[in-house]
Amino acid sequence: MATVLHGEMRHGLQAGEAGTAASARDRIGAEILPGLEPAEALWRSLDASGDSLATPYQRFDWCSAYLEAMDETPMARVAVLRDGTGRVRLLLPLVLRLEYGLVVAHSVGDDHANYHPPLFAARDAAALTPEEVRSALASAGKAAGIDVFHLRHQPEAWEGVPNPFAVGGEPERSAAYGLTLDADPEATTKRLFSGDARKKLRSKEKRLVEALGPVELRRAESDEEARAVLAAFYAQKAARFAGMGIDDPYAPEAVKLFLERSASGAHPAMELHALCVAETGRILAVFGGAVNATRYSGMFTSFDADPEVGRFSPGDLLLFHLLREQSARGRVGFDLGIGEARYKASICDQTLPLVEALVPVSGRGHVFALSRVMLRRLKRRIKADPRLFAMVNRVRALVRRPA
Repeated sequence: MATVLHGEMRHGLQAGEAGTAASARDRIGAEILPGLEPAEALWRSLDASGDSLATPYQRFDWCSAYLEAMDETPMARVAVLRDGTGRVRLLLPLVLRLEYGLVVAHSVGDDHANYHPPLFAARDAAALTPEEVRSALASAGKAAGIDVFHLRHQPEAWEGVPNPFAVGGEPERSAAYGLTLDADPEATTKRLFSGDARKKLRSKEKRLVEALGPVELRRAESDEEARAVLAAFYAQKAARFAGMGIDDPYAPEAVKLFLERSASGAHPAMELHALCVAETGRILAVFGGAVNATRYSGMFTSFDADPEVGRFSPGDLLLFHLLREQSARGRVGFDLGIGEARYKASICDQTLPLVEALVPVSGRGHVFALSRVMLRRLKRRIKADPRLFAMVNRVRALVRRPA
């Protein structure tokens, strides 16, 4: 059974104890649940609550699919922060890893998730101060044998709610980009795409249809359809990375298992969409994203590398139709992920700065946190200085050169 490790639970307060009641209610306690199973009922209730606030990457089904595929379920932990009356305020999915002899608690999902904020039980949870949140988490971490919490991709705020873990964190190299969807698909595309952009897309689609036949946007609605779309994605990405001469991050079997599991079931944690030739079913482009009731958060995209297809910009056409489809289905937010890109700059109306947060627990955890901060600052300095950046690249080239 989980134990409250910081703070005090108070119930049945007597009349005349109003000041004490307020103090107990405001005091924050934390517990570390030892795995997915003890947390599942609470977690799913928050997922289903209309009051809670989270990105699609904090859904139970998304996190469990990732942990199971990566064979990390035994090391899963769930931090739960409550006020003094026992009311849940925050839930934070974690996975423990041994690094440099330290037990480090990481957010679940690594770089497959664009955001790793906590799951807020309600918007008013933003009233928690960073100091009390970090203090409670550190106390719980100490009892759980954790040396440091290493929480990457923390947005400074989510849907207007400040993220207490982001305060004092180190800025990450790139921000994330998103956009707001209108209830009317036509209004959405008119606002996000200029008249000239819409005209060019219509022209490209017309020429694509003339070359290959009618095309349509399809959403994978069965496990079999999801596997077919993912197979096309793997092939398209493999060709892309091979042409760039770099390793394919989607090649490992564990990654493929994660994507397949998260896209399966009646209510998948990830939706897959494809732009297809209607008659033959040929998949010209793919887009996959984590989803919840209100938001679609892009995880990956790909397109057919055939020059005869690429000249019609199938990826842009897919995105245009996908935004309309998501708007029609009632979602209000759409994320295009971390990193700068032409297509993001042209349509996104949201830029979300991200930080790396560290909550040290033990003495060795403090050393780890300090070294991470110094390393990130050094990297920023090198990237900001063209001479240093060029020197580092020359050293890398020498190290990689065969003997």
